[in-house]
Amino acid sequence: MPLDGAPRGPGSWSGPGAGPGAGMGAGGVVDAHCHAGPADGLTDPWNTDAPLEDYLRRARAAGIARTVVFPAFDSDYRVANARLAGIVRRHAPRLIGFAFVHCRRDKGRIGDMVAEAVREHGFRGIKVHGYEAMLTREACEAARAFRIPVLFDVVGRAEVMDMIAPQYPDVDFIVPHLGSFVDDWRAQQRVVDQIARHPNVYADTSGVRRFDYVVQAIRRAGPGKVIFGSDGPWLHPGLELHKVKLLGLPPAAEAQVLGGTIRRLLARHRGGAGRRVPPGSSYGEALA
Repeated sequence: MPLDGAPRGPGSWSGPGAGPGAGMGAGGVVDAHCHAGPADGLTDPWNTDAPLEDYLRRARAAGIARTVVFPAFDSDYRVANARLAGIVRRHAPRLIGFAFVHCRRDKGRIGDMVAEAVREHGFRGIKVHGYEAMLTREACEAARAFRIPVLFDVVGRAEVMDMIAPQYPDVDFIVPHLGSFVDDWRAQQRVVDQIARHPNVYADTSGVRRFDYVVQAIRRAGPGKVIFGSDGPWLHPGLELHKVKLLGLPPAAEAQVLGGTIRRLLARHRGGAGRRVPPGSSYGEALA
């Protein structure tokens, strides 16, 4: 059934992911993919600076309530994560921090870096970029320990998710750009298939220019497996948000894409390995 163009009423979605509790509630739109802050490189925009001023203004105008942020590319992610923590604090509670790790350069200290990011900085996920190094067991084990999602850019190598996802069925993986920022249709088609097959694999919409692949992802995997992201500050969050609006989803399904699913994944966080969550606390409510 077509997703774009035809008007729909509440509850009309009947594909995968439909059912009770599918809506997002009153939490508002969450952008699940944004870089933030300066970095120590000077060769490309993504390793020089990711200024948030224009992004935040544009996001507010578009109706985006919360944003997941992680550092730009940097030569020392422990330092970059600490720098990001200051940005998150200054904009509290607007921003949600993810710790960036380099799976080769940070080998042997990833667990400590993630523990510091979660316990000291209040971060809620891990970012790994395959352009630098592919995802490793060390990073997956850290995600498992804290029950936090991993946003892993496979840089077109979508096939690795078929090895990773079954090895860590209790870890949630988000593949940005449907697998390729550079429009590798083979990778994007494979990710569409993966999010339909693997319960713990999701995809975000950031920078996906082939609109019908987003349509296919919703049709095959359901709205609960596709997450809105903008790849800000360099891509306009309002433009990326409008792409989701153009799908013409009914309210409950659209609410999942625009915040319901990422809130659910973040709510699984246990607050720190070996540390008990205080009675009566709710991480899902903390994100509302």
